Amino acid sequence: MTEIPATPGPFTFETTTTALIIIDMQRDFLLPGGFGESLGNDVALLRTVIEPLAALLASARAAGMTVIHTREGHLPDLSDCPSSKLQRGNPSQRIGDPGRFGRILIRGEYGHDIIDELAPVAGETVIDKPGKGAFYATELATVLQQNSITTLLVAGVTTEVCVHTTVREANDRGYECLVVADCVGSYFPEFQRVGLAMIAAQGAIFGWVADSADVIAALGTTVTA
Repeated sequence: MTEIPATPGPFTFETTTTALIIIDMQRDFLLPGGFGESLGNDVALLRTVIEPLAALLASARAAGMTVIHTREGHLPDLSDCPSSKLQRGNPSQRIGDPGRFGRILIRGEYGHDIIDELAPVAGETVIDKPGKGAFYATELATVLQQNSITTLLVAGVTTEVCVHTTVREANDRGYECLVVADCVGSYFPEFQRVGLAMIAAQGAIFGWVADSADVIAALGTTVTA
């Protein structure tokens, strides 16, 4: 077992039954001129996640951990996008509209894909999801079962939306979750603070929270259960 210091208390996991799931580190959300910025957000706040997450990803790969990436987006005909979601955003820059990096949040477009710094490698699963949570209308549950995964290390964006939704979905399905604090990001600093606090509240009601440095340092450390 591997143990790391975390909030609200120590967190233990086995590398062989743990997956690193990286939520929606896509160009549309993180690059200047993308969909995220078109909504009036400062993408620099999300980009602070890239460096620590790249280090965590490298460590997870070296440890032989299962790595899963997700991308939020829709079919070109928008048949999997509810009308309530289509109404979000500026009137001229909504999902499916032309954007700087292709049609906004449409599968196969340049902006829909993961940023170069965190690009998946051969053997890593990429889950395309139409909703906020990574379990809804996807094959994620099957992938986790096939790999005997019981624990998730969760990273990505944004903390209060897609990360939170995925952690809550995972919690309801019996997975133990650790959210890596400096590897998740929000456009809103207050949402970041409160979002992390909500996860670990009441004795880890949804999961645990820890820093990437502690996760990386512990990946090669074995402790007795």
